[in-house]
Amino acid sequence: MTNINYSDTLRQGLSYDDVLLLPKYSDIKSRTEIDLRTNLGNDVELLLPIFSSPMDTVSETSMCIAMDALGGAGIVHRYNTIQQQSEIVSKAASKVSTNLGAAIGITGDYLERASEVYNQGANFICVDVAHGHHATMKVALRRLRVMLGDDYHIMAGNVATLEGVNDLADWGANSVRCNIGGGSICSTRIQTGHGMPGLQTIIDCAKTDRNVTIIADGGIRNSGDIVKALAAGADAVMCGSLLAGTTETPGMVHKGKDGFSWKTYRGMASKEAQVDWKGKYSSFEGVSSTIPFKGPVGNILFDLEKGIRSGLSYSGARSITELQSRAEFIVQTSAGATESGTHITHRQW
Repeated sequence: MTNINYSDTLRQGLSYDDVLLLPKYSDIKSRTEIDLRTNLGNDVELLLPIFSSPMDTVSETSMCIAMDALGGAGIVHRYNTIQQQSEIVSKAASKVSTNLGAAIGITGDYLERASEVYNQGANFICVDVAHGHHATMKVALRRLRVMLGDDYHIMAGNVATLEGVNDLADWGANSVRCNIGGGSICSTRIQTGHGMPGLQTIIDCAKTDRNVTIIADGGIRNSGDIVKALAAGADAVMCGSLLAGTTETPGMVHKGKDGFSWKTYRGMASKEAQVDWKGKYSSFEGVSSTIPFKGPVGNILFDLEKGIRSGLSYSGARSITELQSRAEFIVQTSAGATESGTHITHRQW
């Protein structure tokens, strides 16, 4: 006799490709009428609802400067020494006009890191942990809130449930990163068997009654996914692979024998990242890969912004809040998902 806890009918979890938004009547004459501003709380407001992920192949000085200039925000990764992270934050702070974040952990030197990046000009911190719904996170958030005060923005995560969001909010977080295992180079779901499809995570977490904002983090592949995440209740999204491989990401541009250029992109729980960071690896829940070189990140963000504005216009919404009030999802079949993508290239002529 086992004590497995399950219901007679298992819940279904929806991914981004499982749904579409129904087009609604619109009187929007120009997409310039659409306001993409989002307020994350405690003086963190974005003109473009996108954060760059705190990964060592995504966010350092150049990315943070570019993200801020284009209305989003970058978060300096924590996979380095306190001095190295401090120098990155300091270099970015003299050129960032609005938002600059820095990541910390929940053990070891996290309080010292938080103090140092705060002093160097980061206007918010990101408590960056793979499984954020944890007793150690509770202790860390409470200590950080005492140290930094009530008016400083603390982002935390990751979680995949409404209970997780509520607890992190109660422990001191202003915003919470929501998703476990959905990133393009994350293998958490394969290695551990745990997680929740990305869109379902946002649908569930957005039901919170706490004074907290929701960041959809992981599995965002295009502007359509961003629109779906925002419609489901996210206040902003966090992107890694979409921004990876650009001029502003750390690392060299390599040219292969085929003439194509590429850069490295890796999960921070991959063997390679762990060895570089701490000289060994434990459980690995990510992979290291290469990604085609894409040029300036501004081009990527420009296209994403246009797509998001277009998406809101299809719902007749002039703001993210209005999108969330007007949005109506339908579930599509696998044939519908195939039909939704471009498919002329699959034809045999």
